[in-house]
Amino acid sequence: MELYVHFPFCAQKCRYCDFASYPGQAHLMEPYADTLLREASFFAQEVQSPISTVYFGGGTPSLLPVPTLTRLIQGLKEILPLGEVQEWTVEANPGTLTLPWLEAARQGGVNRLSLGMQAAQPRLLSLLGRIHSFQQVQSSVDLARKAGFENLNLDLIFGLPTQTKAEWQETLEAAFSLDIQHLSAYGLIPEPGTPLLDDLDAGKLALPAVEEEREMYDMLLQFTAKQGLEQYEISNFARPGYACQHNIGYWRQAPYLGLGVSAASMLLRTGSAPGMTYLRRTNTRSLQDYLSGMQNHAPDPQEEELISPADARFETMMLGLRMNAGVSEEGFARLHGISLDSCYGDRLRQLQSRGLVYQKDHAWRLTRQGMDLQNMVLVDLMDD
Repeated sequence: MELYVHFPFCAQKCRYCDFASYPGQAHLMEPYADTLLREASFFAQEVQSPISTVYFGGGTPSLLPVPTLTRLIQGLKEILPLGEVQEWTVEANPGTLTLPWLEAARQGGVNRLSLGMQAAQPRLLSLLGRIHSFQQVQSSVDLARKAGFENLNLDLIFGLPTQTKAEWQETLEAAFSLDIQHLSAYGLIPEPGTPLLDDLDAGKLALPAVEEEREMYDMLLQFTAKQGLEQYEISNFARPGYACQHNIGYWRQAPYLGLGVSAASMLLRTGSAPGMTYLRRTNTRSLQDYLSGMQNHAPDPQEEELISPADARFETMMLGLRMNAGVSEEGFARLHGISLDSCYGDRLRQLQSRGLVYQKDHAWRLTRQGMDLQNMVLVDLMDD
């Protein structure tokens, strides 16, 4: 099982961000930590096996004061079975890190750091509403190394308004000058309700052409391969042994417990029909409702849905095809008690004839063209 903990605090809201994150709420960090531990206690009985990975996301977890971070980590260890954690990731924003904070995280068991670099150019960072410079990314990496972190990820975004291919090349070169072990690189998806989308809708900004964004993605594939990183998912690249195990768990439908504002959980359930059934529950996005709604009982979910075996099978395809390893026929049968071929064989062979998927080593995978047209592939795999 896996654990995700969400921290909704940030110094400044980025212009593209639609996550549950709120600036100017630092005074609530202490009661928030208390509420997280209370929620962990309420749901401890849902954890039927030792937790293998932990992920602190946000928001900006690196804004937590050192004593609060230490108290929270220790409290979670006392409540949940964290003795066998193999990978513990914390997200951090450059410009918010200090050596004492990193040392406290490392001492508590955190062994992987994910830094939101996004771009190397000041004007693109400003366009995104980021508060850091590339020089602060460099300083943050130096501090992380001093604190003993050997597993570092950088997040990048391509396909930004006004971004050129030359700037994307410069960003990739800057990122790899820092000797990183992992890279996550995402094409920009403007989200409803964000200032960035408002500017696009108003004609103040324009996205690159689709062809140009694809060329940026091709540059990414070529550059990471040259640097010795293997692509293991559409947007993720790692040196051997450094693929993010927490995210792989998501893509392989490992159950997980989510704590905090807007956090989601996937909890296995026994259904009347054969196959995998699970409950997906999502916490409220309201910080005040979260803090006040869990005094004497578990929080009421904002959303709760029982995923049927048929929907679980489709999610196996949707998530598994994101990975270069694809969807294993053996793994599918183990999860669902039914063969992959009996569920999707005809449709997969049709997609194969169109050059969108291929079969290798008893697994189905996207071709390079299939990666570009992933949504089309998934529509064809949906049940009528």
